[in-house]
This record gives sequence, structure tokens and C-alpha cells, in this order.
Amino acid sequence: MNPGDDFDPLAAETFDSPYETYRDLRARCPVAHTSAYGGFWALTRYADVKAAAADPHLYISSVRAVVPSDPRGIRRPPLNFDAPAHTPFRRALDRTLHRRRLAELEPVLAEHAARELRPLLDAGGGDIAAQFGTTYPAFVAAEWLNLPAGQVRHLAATASTWVAAWRAQDGDLVTEKSNEMYQMARDLVADRKRTPRDPELDPASSLLAETHDGEPIPDDLVIGALRQSLVVGLVAPPLLLGGICVHLSRDRPLQDRLRAEPELLPAALEEFLRLYTPYRGFARTVAREVEVHGRRIRPGEPVTLVYASANRDESVFEEPDTFRLDRPNIGQHLAFGRGPHRCAGMALARLSLRVALAELLGATSHFELAGEIEPTRMPELGAQRVPLQITPRPA
Repeated sequence: MNPGDDFDPLAAETFDSPYETYRDLRARCPVAHTSAYGGFWALTRYADVKAAAADPHLYISSVRAVVPSDPRGIRRPPLNFDAPAHTPFRRALDRTLHRRRLAELEPVLAEHAARELRPLLDAGGGDIAAQFGTTYPAFVAAEWLNLPAGQVRHLAATASTWVAAWRAQDGDLVTEKSNEMYQMARDLVADRKRTPRDPELDPASSLLAETHDGEPIPDDLVIGALRQSLVVGLVAPPLLLGGICVHLSRDRPLQDRLRAEPELLPAALEEFLRLYTPYRGFARTVAREVEVHGRRIRPGEPVTLVYASANRDESVFEEPDTFRLDRPNIGQHLAFGRGPHRCAGMALARLSLRVALAELLGATSHFELAGEIEPTRMPELGAQRVPLQITPRPA
């Protein structure tokens, strides 16, 4: 850590240690600065993170939306766009995530979850995050985007490699894998231009049908938005599933209770989302100089919204490191953000995670950790490798 830094995001970490770091920063230095990754600020208290996320006029996304950022400096909608330029992309994607569509997807996702979990059940274990947590979300994304079935495993492998390269800031590999996903997006747009689908059921068709200032969205921006959509749903699920399985391995009574009472899964999932929010590197810059807790932040300086810290803020959530199934204010958690950049796919994410947990618990009589947990690094937080020993439920 360089002299003058408030914390070191490059320091060695364990699965649990970042929460200790953020607990310290919330108390000692809630607006923290580090010179790592070119220098950035970190907001760690709930109130500050929520206020920044909800104020897109002061905290803008068009300059810097994540730390570390794309090593090539590429910006894609809607994440890297501010309103009103952001709005048509969000409107088009929201159109495809209505309740009827999600209800139709649920049994299909259950089939995918059962099939992708089967290799781990047959082997008596495996890496729940790097195996099931990588392939199953690819099938979820493919169902939403209506991708050809033959592309799904390639998408899973490509996106996983891209994410690892991003974290390592390997520009060449990021470019290679990004180009592969761009080609998928181009192919998708070309197909939908030839054969349009229902805009309420197909994101590519919805984007192509959308207008901004009376004009269609340019094809290159539609392709960019689809390229963003191809990977966004594959980053968080492995970390969330990994974190949840770590927790349930450590808390056998809770594991057994959720297995016996699956009707509790929706409420349990909300508490897991609070506890294991996988984001600490989503960022903004300020449109004008601003002072927060005595620290002066200037335009152009990245400001990370540490959602993972905000969701364990003891001033908002009593005993924040403890799982509480009946937490009365669980609806206040920020796992999906706030404001205009709140996760567009949060309903699909909730559904897919609930389906995955129901399948895992229903197909097993017990699972436990079987090796070292490998934590991820910026911009995410969580467990990217979680080896389990799994005891299948007797036939």
C-alpha cells in the first residue's frame, strides 16, 4: 500500500477478509481513497452509496462505470450511458422481462439446472461456482436472449475467460474474447433483422424496434447493448452461488431447514443477496466537485459504490454479518443497486438463483466444503471457486 492510501484493494484476501476491511472503513474512513488501479474513491456506508446511486445528475456513469475498467477504454450501453441516452436501451430490455415471460421460463430453467447439476451429483462433488455456476447462468442468458442452443457452452467458456482476463487486466485476452461475444451479438442482430420476433419476448427485436428522438437506435449501439447483455448475467451468479454454498456448508441446520421447507427459499435468497452482494467496483464520476464526509472528490476521479459494504452497514442492518431469515427491513438491501442503473435483470436473477438453489437442495441430502475457497478480486467480491463434497438424495 502506498503512503497516504486509506486501504489496499490489491492486498491478499480470503473469502471473509473484505468484510472486515469494509467494516473498518465504515467506522474510520467512510470515503476512502487508494492509488491502486490508477486511483479511486470508495463509498462504504449505506446512506452514501444509496444517495450516489440515486443521483445520476451528480454521479454520472458515462466517464467511468467500473474499477478496474475495460483496459481498452470501450464503453457500451446502457451501463456506460447517462440519461436520457441510457433510457431507450433500458426501456427495450425491461420490455422483455415481464412476469408472464418469467413464469414461462421457470420450468425451462429448472430443466437446465437439473441437467447442469447432474455431473456434480454423479461425481459426488465438484466446484459449484466454476462448474455449475458458470454453465447454468449461460443457459439462463440464452433463454432470455433466444440464443441458438449450440452457442451456449461456447458463451459460458468465453464469458468466463473474459471475466478472468478483465480482473487480470490482460488487454489482449479481453479483446480476443470480447470480439467473440461481439460476433455473437452481430449474428443475433442480423438474424432478427431478417426475421423479427415479438419485442416483448426477444431483447434483440425489442432494441431494434426502440427509438430515440424519433429515430431507431443505430445498429452498432444495439450490438453493443447485446454484447453487454451476453456477459452481464454471467458475472455475478457464480459468485453468489459460491457464497451461498459456503454459507450453507458452514450452517448445516439452515441447509437442512431450507431443504425441508423450500417455501422459505425466496425469503432466504433475499438475505443471501444482502450478505453476498458480489459488487464493490461499480463506479461513477462526479459532474462537479463535491465534498463527502470532509473528503473532496473532483470530476474525473472514479468513485466506487461498494454495495457489498453498504449491505452490511450496522447502522441499517442489525447484526449485519448474521443470516436472519425474518429480517424486517430486508427490502432495503442494495444488491441490485438503485436509481436508473438498477439491475435490469434483477427479476430474472432472482428467479434463476431460486431455481438453482431449489434444485441443489432438492437433489442432495447434504453438501459441505471439500477444499480451499478461492476469492475473486476487483471489481467483484465473492467466491469464484468453491469445491464441495455432495451427497445425492437417495433415489
